Amino acid sequence: MRPLLLAALVSTTFAPIPATADGEKSGVFDYYVMALSWSPNWCELEGDARNSEQCDEDFGWTLHGLWPQYHRGWPAYCPTVERAPSRGQTGEMADIMGNGGLAWHQWKKHGVCSGLSATAYYDLSRQAYASITRPEVFRKLDKTVKLPASVVEEAFIKANPTLEKDMITVTCMDGYIQEVRICLSKDLSPVPCGRDTVQDCKMKDALFEPIR
Repeated sequence: MRPLLLAALVSTTFAPIPATADGEKSGVFDYYVMALSWSPNWCELEGDARNSEQCDEDFGWTLHGLWPQYHRGWPAYCPTVERAPSRGQTGEMADIMGNGGLAWHQWKKHGVCSGLSATAYYDLSRQAYASITRPEVFRKLDKTVKLPASVVEEAFIKANPTLEKDMITVTCMDGYIQEVRICLSKDLSPVPCGRDTVQDCKMKDALFEPIR
C-alpha cells in the first residue's frame, strides 16, 4: 500500500470523535440538556438494588440533571472558583431529584461547567424542571405496561406545544424506558438537539412501571 494512502487511511480510521471534554472552561457551552427519569423505572433498574429511599416515595418524573452541552460533545468536571454546595443545599433538591446525593453528583460533574454558583445552578435546574409540563397520563397507570418509546415522546410534545421532535429524545435501558431528554437554550427555551444528544429508543415494547 502506498505510504500516502496508508497515512490517509490511518488518520481517517483513528480520527478522534468528540465526546466529553473533561476540564474545559466553565461557562463555555452552547445549550443545556435536561434529563428526566421515570422514578419507578429507575428503581427497577438501579434504585432497589441500592436500597434508595427514593424508591419508598411516589415520585414520577424526577430531574436527573441539567447538563451544559456543546453542539458536538459536552464538558464535564470543569475547574471552577465557585464554592461547593452544602449538604443542606443538596438535600433541598430531593423533592424534584429524588435524593440529595444525586444533586451533589450533578453539581460536581455538570454544574461546575455552567459558570454559575451552586445556588444559581440549582435555581436554574428548578426553573428548567418547572418549564416542562410532565404528562399526567403516566401517573394513572395501575400496572406495568409495554409501550413504544415513541408514545412517551408524543405525550411530552402534546403536553408542551413549544416542543418539536428534534428537541426531545427518549432513551431506554435493559428493556425499560429510561429517560426523556429535552434540549434547552441558556434561557431555557426548547431548541433542537445536537446529533450526539439524540439517542432515540426504537423499542416497540419498552417496559413502564406504575407509581408504587
